[in-house]
Amino acid sequence: MNIKLQLKSFVSLILLVSNTGMAEPIDTRANTLNDALTPEATLLQVQGSFWKVPELEDAFISSAPEDRKDGHQVGTLRHHSQAKQAVLQFANEIAQNKHGEYTSMLISFKDQLVFESYYLRGRVNLPHDQASAVKGYTSLLLGRAIQLGYLTMDDLHKPLINFLPKLKSARLAQGAHNITLHKALTMSGGLQISDEKSQELAKSRNELSKKVLQRLQGQGFIQEILEHTKPITPASQIYRYGNYNPTLVMQVIEAVVPGSAADFIRKELLNKIGISDYRWATAISGLPEDGWRVSMTSRDMLKLANLVKNGGKWQGEQLISPQYLATAMQKQTRPIIDWMPDHYSYGYFWYQTDVKVKNKTYNANIAWGAVASALSL
Repeated sequence: MNIKLQLKSFVSLILLVSNTGMAEPIDTRANTLNDALTPEATLLQVQGSFWKVPELEDAFISSAPEDRKDGHQVGTLRHHSQAKQAVLQFANEIAQNKHGEYTSMLISFKDQLVFESYYLRGRVNLPHDQASAVKGYTSLLLGRAIQLGYLTMDDLHKPLINFLPKLKSARLAQGAHNITLHKALTMSGGLQISDEKSQELAKSRNELSKKVLQRLQGQGFIQEILEHTKPITPASQIYRYGNYNPTLVMQVIEAVVPGSAADFIRKELLNKIGISDYRWATAISGLPEDGWRVSMTSRDMLKLANLVKNGGKWQGEQLISPQYLATAMQKQTRPIIDWMPDHYSYGYFWYQTDVKVKNKTYNANIAWGAVASALSL
């Protein structure tokens, strides 16, 4: 059995495996390939820039991960198995940079962490910078809001501006009411902003005047983009990758949940699955970022992917609406990007593709980004 992955541009890869034949039943015998302890970052390194952390002298590859009392059950890959040898071969190829520059690969099987490896700047306790994988987390937050009753599945197809009462509707671009959560989640909102305006909105908070920054706070940011977009028409509402669509979704979350979206992220998602060591940046609007600028450890990314693999349940509690999650992981549209393989499709900020293992085919769901990726089979 061969493991073939075409994810060469990503630095962190977490593979989540359910009963797919890619790992064997757990053996109680330890089988750690490295005698050294799992590599850790110093406190200064954790508090500093990920990109200034020195690279490991040797890759760390373990088929018996350490129990760090962090919410993960740990096990081992079976000592003599063809699947194990395939995993080890792939891990060693990563160490030799044969598939690009990765910093970690972790595998969970039947909710047990059974394989863990770190390369380059990877460390078990070091939050890793992430970009568009964060869009997948934003999708899960919306599913959490639906599970708690703040939104319904029917709301996915209603005009998104209905949930944003502070907008000045008379000043919005023609067709703004055509944008729904469903359209935004599939990158089909139809927004077309000029390069000049996009560059202005991409500036950091300290680059903007106090007056402009104040205007962009909260729903003011959405007011700005909906005023300056071209008309929203059926022709414009096609897949177009970008960060404005997830921003629309985060704004709705902020509007419908009690408290703030930042509190909701912490209390209703991350705390629920035991993630506390993370950084979640704040956007110009004052809301949490929704498509990038989040850092968390590889083990914590694995928790989010396990949540998806288990249908939105965590330790028996249904955290994400199962109806929403099933829809989010369906093939909703074709991601039209020149570097994207033809066999990939797009759901609600999650990618899908079919993975063939021997004579069986499995659907893989991927939170995909420039510097991090989580895959669930």
